[in-house]
Amino acid sequence: MRRIIKPFITAIFVMLLAGCANTKLISDVDPQVDISKMKSFHVVKFEKDNRGIEKLIANKLNSMGLDASSGTNKTPSHPVDVIVEYQDKWMWDLTMYMLELNINFRDPETNYQFATGRSFRTSLARKSPEEMVDEVLNDIFRANKVVSQ
Repeated sequence: MRRIIKPFITAIFVMLLAGCANTKLISDVDPQVDISKMKSFHVVKFEKDNRGIEKLIANKLNSMGLDASSGTNKTPSHPVDVIVEYQDKWMWDLTMYMLELNINFRDPETNYQFATGRSFRTSLARKSPEEMVDEVLNDIFRANKVVSQ
């Protein structure tokens, strides 16, 4: 009887634990837009953000060889190809962690949203904010390459 119960309890525990580790990475890019031709970006600070995520996004774009700035104004002081907006959600599970990050690319003249990316990670699958910014932006640019081929 013990031989049956012990593996059964272990299996249930593993299934419950696995259910707590959810991840989702989704990107969608308008197939009519070629992001690779866009070189200048302005990241608008999310009003509720006090962790500097706009700077992480701008730094990642700069590290990709693009010209990126960030600030609170939706209209930058200089012309740009893309307005980047984001929204971050945080949760508490022994420590604060980023649960979700949404990043949107908009045309600065028409306000048309032509690209969006989302990363969702529960506590057991958490990543640092820098890693979540990296994975969302990389996925948006990867999705655009697939569409434009």
